Amino acid sequence: MVDRNVDVLEQHMQELRVARKEGDREGEGLAYFNLGNYFQAVAHFKQAITNYTKALAIFKKVGFRAEEGRAYGNLGNAYRSLEYHHQHLSIAKEVGDRAAEGRAYGCLGTAYQSLGNFKQAIEYYHQQLSIAKEVGDRAGEGRAYCNLGNAYKSLGNFKQAIEYHHQHLSIVRGVGDMAGEGRAYCNLGNAYKSLGNFKQEGRAYCNLGNAYQSLGNFKQAIEYHHQDLSIAKEVGDRAGEGRTYCNLGNAYQSLGNFKQAIEYYRQGLSICKETEDPIGLAIACYHIGLVHEFFGSLSNALNYYRLSIYYFDEVRRLLLSEDAWKISFRDTKGVAYTALWTALLKNGEVDEALDAAEQGRAQALADILKMQYSVDEKPTMKVTISLVMKDLPSQTVFTALEGNTISFWFLRDDNGINFRQKEIKNGSAKSLMKRTFKQIDAGTVVRCENRSLYRQRNDFSSSREAVEETVQSLSLSVQSLQPLYDVLVSPIADLIQGDDLVFVPDGHFCLAPFSAMSDSVRIRTIPSLTALKLITMAPDDFQSKSEALLVGDPYLREVTYGTGEPMYGQLPCAKKEADIIGELLQTVPLTGKNATKAEVLKRMKSVALIHIAAHGDDGSGEIALAPNPERKSQIPKEEDYMLSLSDVQAVRLQARLVVLSCCHSGQGEVKSEGIVGIARAFLCAGARSVLVSLWAIDDEATFMFMKSFYQHLGDGKSASTALHHAMKSLQETKKYSAIKYWAPFVLIGDDVTFEFGQLEHEKNETMSKT
Repeated sequence: MVDRNVDVLEQHMQELRVARKEGDREGEGLAYFNLGNYFQAVAHFKQAITNYTKALAIFKKVGFRAEEGRAYGNLGNAYRSLEYHHQHLSIAKEVGDRAAEGRAYGCLGTAYQSLGNFKQAIEYYHQQLSIAKEVGDRAGEGRAYCNLGNAYKSLGNFKQAIEYHHQHLSIVRGVGDMAGEGRAYCNLGNAYKSLGNFKQEGRAYCNLGNAYQSLGNFKQAIEYHHQDLSIAKEVGDRAGEGRTYCNLGNAYQSLGNFKQAIEYYRQGLSICKETEDPIGLAIACYHIGLVHEFFGSLSNALNYYRLSIYYFDEVRRLLLSEDAWKISFRDTKGVAYTALWTALLKNGEVDEALDAAEQGRAQALADILKMQYSVDEKPTMKVTISLVMKDLPSQTVFTALEGNTISFWFLRDDNGINFRQKEIKNGSAKSLMKRTFKQIDAGTVVRCENRSLYRQRNDFSSSREAVEETVQSLSLSVQSLQPLYDVLVSPIADLIQGDDLVFVPDGHFCLAPFSAMSDSVRIRTIPSLTALKLITMAPDDFQSKSEALLVGDPYLREVTYGTGEPMYGQLPCAKKEADIIGELLQTVPLTGKNATKAEVLKRMKSVALIHIAAHGDDGSGEIALAPNPERKSQIPKEEDYMLSLSDVQAVRLQARLVVLSCCHSGQGEVKSEGIVGIARAFLCAGARSVLVSLWAIDDEATFMFMKSFYQHLGDGKSASTALHHAMKSLQETKKYSAIKYWAPFVLIGDDVTFEFGQLEHEKNETMSKT
């Protein structure tokens, strides 16, 4: 191999000598360009840059535009320069070289990703992919998939990353690119490791260091990281060198050798500053903070934690309006926020710890609400809570989880901040919620009128008698909620004054039935203090004061399995529910075939009240409506009838209250952002308040519940008061006194009131004007 390299170098040098001797400026430029390629291939980057620069000067002089563009591209790679890549792209477009244009987009994407601007990087990678497909460049298509996979992994979207890396792997196998196949396995290994799938990761031999570290073999991991470091230094890969120093720091920290760990972290930090790698900086700062905290230097630890969050927030800011990316990115970087607020508590800075915990809570939702309500950026961290408290209800409880400890900040305008802590005995928040749901039979299969999107095939179905026996066998009392009450309410019960309380839950406790946990106190929830402040500060004219949209029992018989068997049954009580509310509001509801997805989306934009009684998905709370009539397929596809999170978030609502009388409408993925489901989507879209159900609800019981709720709402009572009375009305019945029937409903957001007479008056005025 060495002899071959010498021969190639000598060949290019001979080309240069001949071109100079003959005065062939074009040939001289090409020779310099080839020399640049040679030196870049053998990792002699300074010589490569020198030769590319000479080639570029000649190409400019003789008017070789295509070659000039390629030289800019190669210089851009060597210098990691956005300017050179943009010049390469501009020239490729000018000369109509689509393949070169695609390569330029890929290089630009890599450059932007190194700066932490994933949104711009992903846009360029998609353009790279599109052009590669257009010109039939399979290798380029593979590189684009690889780039997209790496970008999504950095954002924390590991499933999407794995899909792209599998597509990359398929292409490189097809074209016989063994080196590319190795990279694909490496990238898949990284992604599978992030999902905790170490078996799959074992296929990625180039990721052995991280694999051994994840499996607890730190000494072996260190050997592989040192080999990685040696190669990074040899080829001049400064960014790779910085990341490897951080990996070595992680391994030594795991071994308890903190002095060696912090030395490697500092080396990594220095290189990340040099290469302007914000994620590398954030990670290095976080780990240095951990080491300082271990040695008891809290002031230094706090400084590094704050720096870590600063760099993470810089990356998040560049994601702009990409809500899903922000959620996944925040979910993978949450440890820095937790480290900051817990360290502040150790340091006795209770109020500052609340600032830090709130700063990391429901960030993506807050960003959307600021855009919805045209609010300027929030103030600096030092004054956040003092400003927020001015607009909070009289009693608000902010909670934060760390391990099995839950911290409470009880906020009251006349008494400042009270701090409490409570340890969760016998398990985690997740296990406590699971036990509670099991005890109250929340989410089990009930009659076919159930409003859950429980897609039950014949081969999995139980007999009707068995199902009815399950329902009838459960007679549970309020005592089943006692373990949750002891953890979430009891620690601050002595501080509560009056009958209204707002809770900011954390983690899996976001799924707790707060509204059912007290007979005397009305409890509602909110994802963050900032979100509540933004909602309550919304301009008076932002929410509509007229008209209501009522939806009940959408027609779903056309939605079938391949055998023709309907997926979902009809909901007769959901129709009755919409009809009786319609009589109260003098509004004709959308029911049956009229309750199409298209019509619901059209009407929900301008109304003050939205009520939907339908089937709900048990994962995200997404709602099944009647299929759109203009669909092309004979059997409706999901997008024809499912009201998805993205559908809702794309609408600008004016609703003061959204009632989702559907199973699981309060469910979703538990993230650092909070619960990511349909309820959050309605808040993002502009709803002031959302009433949801946490589990599967019975059709008839829910009809009775909602009838009571709207009677009290119509009497001028607030939404939380109407909810409280509706719960009591079911508790007092013989048939539906069990917790699972009346406890799933939770109010999220502001506590709104309605004057139904005024609502009708406004509606009539609007109709007369039109």
